[in-house]
Amino acid sequence: MSNPERRTHMLMNLDGDHERRTRALEALRYPDESRDDVLRKFVRLASQALNIPGSFISVIDDEFQYIRASHNFKLERSSREDSLCRYAVDSDAAVVVPDTFLDNRFAAHPLIIGAPFIRFYAGVPLKNRDGINLGTLCVTDIQPHPFTPAQITTLTLLSSLVMSFLEAWHSAGFIDPVTNLPNRQRLIRDMHYLAAAGDTTLRRLVLIDCIDMPRAYELARSMGMAPVESLLKDVATLLPLRLRPAPSDILYTVATGRFAVLTRADSRISANWVACQMAGISADLGEGLSVGLSTHTGEVDFVSGIFPPHETLRQAVSALHEAIDRGLPSLRFSEATDNKRTQDFTLVNDLARALRENSGLYLVYQPKICLQSGKPIGLEALIRWRHPVHGELSPASFIPLAEQTEILTSLTTWVIDNVITRLKRLRNSCIQLPITINVSERDFSIDGFADVLEERMLKAKLPTSLLGIECLETERIVESPSAMRGLEMLKLRGFGISLDDFGTGYSNISYLRRMPLDVIKLDRSLISELSSDTASRIIARNIIAMLKELDYVVLAEGVECVDTVEALTEYGCDQAQGFFYSRPLADSELDHWLHWKLREMC
Repeated sequence: MSNPERRTHMLMNLDGDHERRTRALEALRYPDESRDDVLRKFVRLASQALNIPGSFISVIDDEFQYIRASHNFKLERSSREDSLCRYAVDSDAAVVVPDTFLDNRFAAHPLIIGAPFIRFYAGVPLKNRDGINLGTLCVTDIQPHPFTPAQITTLTLLSSLVMSFLEAWHSAGFIDPVTNLPNRQRLIRDMHYLAAAGDTTLRRLVLIDCIDMPRAYELARSMGMAPVESLLKDVATLLPLRLRPAPSDILYTVATGRFAVLTRADSRISANWVACQMAGISADLGEGLSVGLSTHTGEVDFVSGIFPPHETLRQAVSALHEAIDRGLPSLRFSEATDNKRTQDFTLVNDLARALRENSGLYLVYQPKICLQSGKPIGLEALIRWRHPVHGELSPASFIPLAEQTEILTSLTTWVIDNVITRLKRLRNSCIQLPITINVSERDFSIDGFADVLEERMLKAKLPTSLLGIECLETERIVESPSAMRGLEMLKLRGFGISLDDFGTGYSNISYLRRMPLDVIKLDRSLISELSSDTASRIIARNIIAMLKELDYVVLAEGVECVDTVEALTEYGCDQAQGFFYSRPLADSELDHWLHWKLREMC
């Protein structure tokens, strides 16, 4: 077994490495009921095989002896100096004392002259494969008697079986089968052991994400999993070569393509240093194929026992994902950022509950006004949320969070349900005005979205022209073939399509050629200074002229004064919305406002 492989086994490669030996002894003396139950069976076997009533297994460190399992022997811990077993550990050989009264080392020992009055003792070291003694297997009796060479051989054989079991126990289930590195469960256990040992060293956990796993799995679809597993093995080999960890540092595989280093906080190994060491590396899969190792890292410094190991790992994951989300090579854990993410997560859960319980969410309606007649010609539905704790929340505080989850689709469905209900009420009041809703790229990409929406409108006995669709995330829509197909299907079924925020960048000029649009909404940043800025007037006039020549309906949002209305009317703009006409109206206010504005139209 190569040295890197040996390092993955907790009870091996301890020679000359004090910290690894300390960790191994901590692991052995740390209570583990399942493991210790097996050890108790071993000591009973030793007593039965040798026909000697007392037996025990001890672990010995620099200060204490710990009894991990015993049979007819009552002792849990003693100092190393008072340990009967230290002679076997120190001499690296079996120690047999047929009569303790006749041995100067033992004659005055408290366990000899007092309970349990040991008169016979035999012990052999528990020796790992490297030849390091970690404890003993011993048998005792209250009567003196000889111990034959055959019995010494049997006790030695049993001690080797105990050690083999311990080595297997402390590696089985804790090694990643592909990389042969310690896995996440081992990392958690190692941190538990540090806490149990009262370790107060400031330590550091660095997480490393360096494999483009979506790309790797795409390759697996055509080439099988073997190249991906080869890639993971290569990275596991490359990391220690690049990072040159100290003997006390441990490298783990914590997830597919994701690694961790447990080190001291004063180590040169940090998230930023690791990212620099791994920069610009690619892995060759053969046949001309390669996968770039785009490395992101996150780190957290911690003292064992202050937080549970799972929380420390979560903090490191939080730092790593923040680095990935922000496109940065590395980040340290930030409590403020983590708290914000926790708040966002809570808010998303609250939003999901609000949707399930139909509680707190409601719509307001922004009227759209014909600039020629001054009368309402449509409404825009805008979602609001009255949170039970935080009160009124702006869509800007929860819509971006919903866009990162599947909740957005449920939110769109909720809006559609409520808008259709409102359209039916308007119809029953002899009012027929279209209502526009905001729809995201994800919604457009849903297979059959247009069919379902058309069916909903037909079931409500409403023409599709009464439900307008306003495109959110326009750039993502034009880059998504499935979203563009969904948009075209909506257009074919008679839904009016609007483009929001036109005039905020050069890129949206190209959208006019690619998207099946009916209405173009001029962004409020273009409209807000029409009454005071000459350049804004020139830009708005020419954009409106261009859009009219292309046969679009032009709507200006953010209209707040009569001078702006007059300028837009002069430039040939068709529609407007803004506080000059009305603030967004609650459902309870809308009927009164519409009847006041439309009393001559029914």
